[in-house]
Amino acid sequence: MEDESLLEAFWGVTRKLRHRTREALEPWNVSPSQSRALGMLTHHGEMRLSALAEHLRIAPRSATEVVDDLQNRGLVERRPDPADRRATLVALTAHGVETGNAIKQARAAEGERLFAELSDADRTELARILRKLRD
Repeated sequence: MEDESLLEAFWGVTRKLRHRTREALEPWNVSPSQSRALGMLTHHGEMRLSALAEHLRIAPRSATEVVDDLQNRGLVERRPDPADRRATLVALTAHGVETGNAIKQARAAEGERLFAELSDADRTELARILRKLRD
């Protein structure tokens, strides 16, 4: 039973963080998928649509829809790939860079608010445990 309560507590914290993050994203009116795509492009720079789909772990068709929406909002642009003229690169526009950075800061602030409830020792221990589970 202890494992079940630990699992439920973990999912409860995950839901709480997702909810807070969704609220933090409201000023930019972006979906979680769009936010993740902006984050990937902010972190990795321009890339082919297929690579973006792989990073996001979604189907290329879904990535196309996400990029279409971001492009319609002026956050990304498609460019020809100089290495292969049949391929297209997806790149952030200046507005996309600004928006991506603002979203990254808002998400980080929301995470800080959530974890601020813990002591420094608890934060250190939780970080250690989460890294162990992740790796």
